[in-house]
Amino acid sequence: MPSGIIRAVVVVTCALIFYSIGVITEQRRKKVVPRVLFFLTGGVMLDISATALMIIGSTNLPFTFHGFLGYIALLLMLIDAILIWRHWRRNGPTAISPRLNTYTRIAYGWWVIAYIVGAIMNAILA
Repeated sequence: MPSGIIRAVVVVTCALIFYSIGVITEQRRKKVVPRVLFFLTGGVMLDISATALMIIGSTNLPFTFHGFLGYIALLLMLIDAILIWRHWRRNGPTAISPRLNTYTRIAYGWWVIAYIVGAIMNAILA
């Protein structure tokens, strides 16, 4: 595996850890606390970096099945982070709406599926 892709895999795994901490904290507390903001924002930044590293390091076109899954997952998590920040700025650390709570679960689930599909495809094609 090329070194650029190895770096991308490490960075995307860090994004998984950051997203997981942020989402699990938000889901358990049902409110936005600074820890949620930190980990979701960090996850998005790591995800963007990993996506760029994968595009640069890959010999495939950037528009593959896994690519589309990943781009949609990144977009969903970016929207989630924006909505969470908006909630925080308007309401502070108050209870989060059930709709936003559900959206966070769906976006995170989609992201995890894209992560797993990428790992499986890499294992099969490697």
